[in-house]
Amino acid sequence: MNTFTENERQEKINYLLGCQRYSFEDLVLIVQILRSKGGCPWDMEQTHKSIRRDFIEETYEVIEAIDTEDPVLLREELGDVMLQVVFHAQIEREEERFDIEDVANDICAKLIHRHPHVFGELKIDNSADVLKNWDKIKGVEKHRNSLTDKLRSIPPMLPALMRAQKVGKKASFFDFETTEAVYDKLNEEIAEVREAARAGDHDAVMEEMGDLLLTVTSLARKLGVDSEQALYNATNKFIDRFEKVENAVISQGKNVENMTMTELDEVWDGIKHTK
Repeated sequence: MNTFTENERQEKINYLLGCQRYSFEDLVLIVQILRSKGGCPWDMEQTHKSIRRDFIEETYEVIEAIDTEDPVLLREELGDVMLQVVFHAQIEREEERFDIEDVANDICAKLIHRHPHVFGELKIDNSADVLKNWDKIKGVEKHRNSLTDKLRSIPPMLPALMRAQKVGKKASFFDFETTEAVYDKLNEEIAEVREAARAGDHDAVMEEMGDLLLTVTSLARKLGVDSEQALYNATNKFIDRFEKVENAVISQGKNVENMTMTELDEVWDGIKHTK
């Protein structure tokens, strides 16, 4: 824990209470006070793992603000992500391993090193070459000597569709030659799912469904589509359609949960024909 004396702690609190506008350094100080003796019991108890899920949720809330083009929400959610970064760095500071200044130093050094076309003599004229050079430098830094090393370096905790498409992109030379070949593979995988389902083999169904989804990401890559974004859009479209069906059903004095799929399809067909 932090080792403020009681007088030091009160002086810092008084300083913060008197601020008209806060800085990044003030955020760092607030987190230190929250985790110091006499601070917030909840904050003092937290570990990297206990707030791991919070980091994930805050990141997705930033994505929501970006997708909805809401600058007010984006400003707020970026602050929440910043808090997560400071909080994790503070935990490490208390263990005397590193602090937020080390984090800032490392990212600055990384950016300078990976932009030799800006901070060095290398000449690069387009974004595609920038990305290739970035990947090359990163591979050297991380000692990724083989393509397998690069594939394993893609974070396993990424959303599965996103990870699959990234893996496929890096191993693109080990891929279907044509889009038509992917269509053929999809039909093959669907048949294998059906066969496993008919056999009642749950483990085989799981495996074959995985193969089918992986093949779908290959098709998306061939067609220049982001599979994660495509599924995101499709899910939103489904919710929008469901809302229209539910509203129509409610207007008839009925409940969607008490209706058959055939009845709901008829309602949807009626909505489509009235457009």
